Amino acid sequence: MKKAIAILFSLTMILGLAACRNSASQTEQPSTEDTSVESKADTNSAENSTDMENTDNQDVQDHKVLVAYFSATGTTKGVAEHIANGLNADIYEIVPEDPYTDADLNYNDNNSRTTIEMNDPNARPAISGSVENMEQYDIIFVGYPIWWGEAPRIVSTFMESYDFSGKTIVPFCTSGGSGMGSSAANLEQLTTGAQWLSGERLSGSDSQDEVMEWVNGLGLNFEE
Repeated sequence: MKKAIAILFSLTMILGLAACRNSASQTEQPSTEDTSVESKADTNSAENSTDMENTDNQDVQDHKVLVAYFSATGTTKGVAEHIANGLNADIYEIVPEDPYTDADLNYNDNNSRTTIEMNDPNARPAISGSVENMEQYDIIFVGYPIWWGEAPRIVSTFMESYDFSGKTIVPFCTSGGSGMGSSAANLEQLTTGAQWLSGERLSGSDSQDEVMEWVNGLGLNFEE
């Protein structure tokens, strides 16, 4: 009789331990699923963060600035390079199809090429080459020397060669002493749909820091 009771007691203990083990196993199972959900959430968060960073970088990359200039003696070229270097912008030189000689640039000769061109508002000297994908640029700096109080006629050729609608144009000039005069306003009349900012007369002796002080004071956000 005592032996039967002992056997019965042992069976009861074994069944009790098995039930406890099953209960513990069922209790731990959701923990693994929760960890899996958190891992997915973390992954999605990281992907979203990366997407946002890529979008921000794309905005910067999509913003394009061009510095276009005409320079007969190299003075305007130096200023244009200061701007392009300071903004990490593309640069384009307006090169005449028929290069100007020293005789052409003789302002004291009434029969020189430049004198004849500047006396004719309709003169449009041909340009060698062109800007590729002009539509990609949002801000365009246009530089030139002052001839007889105006921009050289070849700059008029440039302005009439492209569609500047929706673009911001910033004129700048170099000269021995005279200011921009009506040069920028006259060039503006050759375009439609562009926003023209006030221009500036700069000196070929200006340092890049001096030139960029003017550029940075324009109120343009070059990183959008």
